[in-house]
Amino acid sequence: MTGDRPPSLRLYEAAMAAASPLAGPILAGRALRGKEDPARLGERLGRASRPRPGGPLVWMHGASVGEGLSLLPLVSHFRHVRPDASVLVTTGTRASAELLGERLPQGAFHQYAPVDTPGAVARFIGHWRPTVGVIVESELWPNLILAARASGASLALVSARMSDESLRTWRRAPSAASAIMGAFDLTLARDEAAATRFRALGARVDGMADMKLGAPPLPVDGCELAALRTAFADRPVILAASTHPGEEALILRRFGAVAPAARLIIAPRHIGRGVEVDRLARAEGFSVARRASGEAPGETRVYVADTLGDLGLWYRLAGLAVLGGSLAPGVGGHNPLEAARLGCPFVAGPHVENWPVYADLEQRGATRLISADDAWDEIFRQAVADPAPLQAMAAQAREWVEAHDTHNRAAMTRLVALLPA
Repeated sequence: MTGDRPPSLRLYEAAMAAASPLAGPILAGRALRGKEDPARLGERLGRASRPRPGGPLVWMHGASVGEGLSLLPLVSHFRHVRPDASVLVTTGTRASAELLGERLPQGAFHQYAPVDTPGAVARFIGHWRPTVGVIVESELWPNLILAARASGASLALVSARMSDESLRTWRRAPSAASAIMGAFDLTLARDEAAATRFRALGARVDGMADMKLGAPPLPVDGCELAALRTAFADRPVILAASTHPGEEALILRRFGAVAPAARLIIAPRHIGRGVEVDRLARAEGFSVARRASGEAPGETRVYVADTLGDLGLWYRLAGLAVLGGSLAPGVGGHNPLEAARLGCPFVAGPHVENWPVYADLEQRGATRLISADDAWDEIFRQAVADPAPLQAMAAQAREWVEAHDTHNRAAMTRLVALLPA
């Protein structure tokens, strides 16, 4: 596998080979803590759990839930345009595996991504023999990328992003950066800032594409939506979506102070925190029901929505969504486009550096970034007493995202062109 690799990448390969005996025990330990699927640990070591289908195979890889779900429109596009090609989607987390298992169309399937040891990578590439590989965002695993390239696969890096810290790291190994960036036949940066960072490493950037643009609206079960609309029909609904520790307490305090005529749905980013969020709400004096426990909303003030894949429900029910991961430093915000596509008014805290689209959205009056308590009070009161300005804000967001979705779908054509006729 070493071939013409620069010394830094040969050293990396040797280090990962030396660490290979530890991979199995480490994965087993993670499985005991619920972080790996014990029934599918072999996939993490490159051992496929299903045969390779005949014909061309397109391999797409993203890190976790967000990246994996962002690939769904591209998967559907490939299957529609090239029904002769199967699609393999790899991710590294249990939550993403569960969601993709439910949502991938016929002719597409999920496997866990292999760890980046030479043996695991060789088994993975040797079994699947991808015709085309599509890597999303920042999953630049050297052994995996270079082995795929050496196998003859055409490679694309899409929604490519790179933090300042990653840029500094790659700059310390310029020959490694050149080898990795040069492995891609097509590089589409997520935005101009990302393109600038990639160019600083000598990469050729072929254009812009963000796979989170071009996606369809989040799915929903119509019967369930109708039932929940009836259950929440008595009062306005405020949604706290994809929240993290510390954020629920802040939202509960402001909600309790100024929105007695509303109901609050809290959908934690990690559904395993449902019990914790339930306790927080009760400690603030609210009546609470939990979806994961099968409890109906009833007359409760707070509903903990701790089940996977249901954000499409909550955005359709809410008159206002507060997007989590943004109220304190460290996370960088979460996807605002899902709310925008569904016409749900949304606001966020000030920490949204992972989502540059907020700048455009805020500039055109399509959202607000809020930090001060009095501003939270104002927006919560507005959701209850005067929702018309929020609906106008949501209309601006929907118009913006629909225009950009149309543009981004054109990038999918360039990716399909990598697949031989």
